[in-house]
Amino acid sequence: MSNPMLQLLVLAAIAIFLILRLRGVLGTRDGFEAPRTPEEAQPQRRFDVIDGTAEAADNDINDHAEPGSANANALTAMKQLEPSFAVGPFLGGAKSAYEMILMAFERGDLSEVRAFLAPPVAEAFENVIADRKARGLKTEAQFLGTRETALAAAEFNAATNVAEVSVRFVGEMIVATRDADGNVVDGDPKSARKQRDTWTFARQMGSNDPNWQLVATA
Repeated sequence: MSNPMLQLLVLAAIAIFLILRLRGVLGTRDGFEAPRTPEEAQPQRRFDVIDGTAEAADNDINDHAEPGSANANALTAMKQLEPSFAVGPFLGGAKSAYEMILMAFERGDLSEVRAFLAPPVAEAFENVIADRKARGLKTEAQFLGTRETALAAAEFNAATNVAEVSVRFVGEMIVATRDADGNVVDGDPKSARKQRDTWTFARQMGSNDPNWQLVATA
């Protein structure tokens, strides 16, 4: 046997040996391999642990209240009793109510918003309106928009299921009050001003009545 042929046989033997060693270490991928399940393909989702219980973080609450705070705990209790309640949409509704109630008060006509006012608040508003009329004053108002709407506080009474949510508003308006002769006695009909208020809305969670009522202003 010639030397070239001998060398070829030796190299072939070495190659076969290496292939067998690699198959033994790495295994083969011949035939059908079951696809990985979503659980295997993706990392396990992490959960926030609160009081020893694993539960998903509620971003709807955490976006508006510090996790673990009294406000967050109150909002969580509201959701547990009424799962359809959500903080974000509530604040959107409160913003609309703020503009509607504020303008009704400035116009001196609460008929369209009375259902959203608790009796003591309605009475206080009516007294101011009546005093303006008695003094011959007339208010002109233009609402330019709400610049800020934010959660200020939240409370929940587990005994009565009554929830109270305070909302901080910063609105922008043009307001002027004129006397019987048309003279401006308060405000400026040509200049906008900021209106800062904190209003508290209340409702019995789980009740059939979906409306919140304004129970306090500051």
